[in-house]
Amino acid sequence: MSLLPYATRQTARSARLPVFVIRTYATEMATTSQPSSDVRPLPLSTPKSNKPRLYPHPRPAISHRHNPIPNLPASFGKNQLLPVSNSTRALLEAIVAGFDAPIRYAFAYGSGVFEQDGYAPSSGTEGIPSKEPMLDFMFAVTHPAHFHSINMQQHPNHYPLHARLLGSSYASKVQELGPGVWFNAYVPMNGVTIKYGITTVDNLCSDLLNWNSLYLAGRMHKPLRIIKDDARVRLTQQVNLTSAVRAALLTLPEEFTENELFERIASISYSGDPRMVLPAENRSKVVNIVRKQSPQFKELYHRLVVGLPGVHWPVDSNTIQQDVSGRARSAHLKKLPSHLLTAVKNNYSGAGLAVDLQADESAYLVHLAGDERLSRVLSQEMARIVRYPATVQSLKGLASVGVVKSLRYSSAKIGKWWVGS
Repeated sequence: MSLLPYATRQTARSARLPVFVIRTYATEMATTSQPSSDVRPLPLSTPKSNKPRLYPHPRPAISHRHNPIPNLPASFGKNQLLPVSNSTRALLEAIVAGFDAPIRYAFAYGSGVFEQDGYAPSSGTEGIPSKEPMLDFMFAVTHPAHFHSINMQQHPNHYPLHARLLGSSYASKVQELGPGVWFNAYVPMNGVTIKYGITTVDNLCSDLLNWNSLYLAGRMHKPLRIIKDDARVRLTQQVNLTSAVRAALLTLPEEFTENELFERIASISYSGDPRMVLPAENRSKVVNIVRKQSPQFKELYHRLVVGLPGVHWPVDSNTIQQDVSGRARSAHLKKLPSHLLTAVKNNYSGAGLAVDLQADESAYLVHLAGDERLSRVLSQEMARIVRYPATVQSLKGLASVGVVKSLRYSSAKIGKWWVGS
C-alpha cells in the first residue's frame, strides 16, 4: 500500500512532480514516529533557477526504470571545458538556444571555433574581407524523430524539399544509417553559416566507449566547445580521450614530443577516411589543427597522460617519455575500446603466435604488446573502423543535405585539398 495519502497522490499527479520527489516525501513520512497534523502538501511548482540554461554543467540524469548515473564531482572532466572568447561563447550559445527541439548535449568544433592554419583571418588582408569558415555543431538528442518533427516545423529551410515532404520519420531512418548522424549544412543563423549534425545520446556514448565507427569519437578527440553538457556524455568522453592516448602511445617510441602525440591522436579519425585519399579534404589538415591548437590539446590531454603508469611528461616540457616494455604496453593494450581490441586480436589470429589467447590471456597480451608489428596493425585496424562509416556518411549527404548543397560542400572540400597539396 502506498505511503502517500490519496489526496497527496492526486496533488502530485496533477502537478506532474518527478518520481524522486514523491519517493523522498514518502520516506520522510514513513520515518516519522507520529503523524503530524501540520504536514504541508507538496508545492505545485518549483522556484525557477537563476543559472543560465546553457551553462555547461552536467544535467541531472533521472530515470524511472533504473538508478541514474551518480552526480559527478565538480572537477570531473574539467579538462573538457575548453575556454573560448566571450564573443564566440555568446554566439555559440545563442545559436543553440535558437532551437526549440530538445537537445541533451551539444558541442561546437572545427576551424570556426578554434583557429587552424590554412584559414585566413576574418578581416582578410589588405582590406579585402575573407570568407569565414562554417561553424560546425553536433547535437545529441533522446528521440530523433521527435527532434526532426519539431525542427522541421521551426526551421523548414534547414531541410531539403524531399525531406520535408517525406517527414521526420524519413530523416530519423536515414540518420540511423552508417555512423548514425544526420547533417543540415549551409544554414544561415545569427549572421553566420552553420552546419549541424543530429545523433542520439545512446549512439554517441556507444561510439565513445567502444569505437564502433570512430565517426563521433574521433571528432571528440580534438578540441571542442561544450555548449550543453550531460553527465553521461562527460563520463564516456573521458573514457574516449583516455583510449585515444593509449592507442597513440602504442604507436609511438620511447621518447617523443607532445606535438607528435597530438598529431597521432588527431589523425585517428582521418585514417581510412575516403576524403583524405580523394580530392575532398585538406591533406595537411592534421598538422594545421595541431599547429594552432597545441595549447588546447595540452589542456585536454596532459592530466590524462601523466595519470597513466610508465609515462613521464613534466608540465613545463614538450618531451614525453614512456616505458615500452611488453608488460607496460600490455596495460594500454588490454584497455583499448572493445571494437578495436577485438579487431587487433582477429588480425593476429592466424599469425601462429607462441602464446595462445585461450590458454593465458595476460601472457598473450604481453606477447602482442611486445610485437614489432603492433603499431602497424593498430593503424590498419583503426583505418578499417573509420572507412565504412565515413564512406556511408559521405553518400548520405545526397539524402540529408540535397544535391545542390552536396555539390557546394564537395567543391569547398576540393579547394582545401588543392591548398593542402
